Amino acid sequence: MASDSESGMMGRLRERLADKSAEQLEGSLGVYQVHLTGEGGGDYVLRITGEGASVERGAADDPGVTATMTAQDFSAMAEGRLNPMTAFMSGRLTIAGSMGLAMKLAGLLS
Repeated sequence: MASDSESGMMGRLRERLADKSAEQLEGSLGVYQVHLTGEGGGDYVLRITGEGASVERGAADDPGVTATMTAQDFSAMAEGRLNPMTAFMSGRLTIAGSMGLAMKLAGLLS
């Protein structure tokens, strides 16, 4: 069962993505794996397609990019309290895969 912090954090992300227009999502098409560590952590897949965006719990078969960070830092980043570039440069966010998609993920969260 999802914790309150997990459901709240991912619920806010789902809402944020649902508010994006097709034009805003168009440049970010792809599969994003988010691996959150620590309390409230877990694995999530963000799928951005021509039809819209979805957030699901689990692991993607072949993500274009995998972002790893603590659940607390992800929540701060999604709320605009932590700059994605600052998180990356300070080692609080690690990226595997396409840096281009990673940059687009930061845009999706803002």
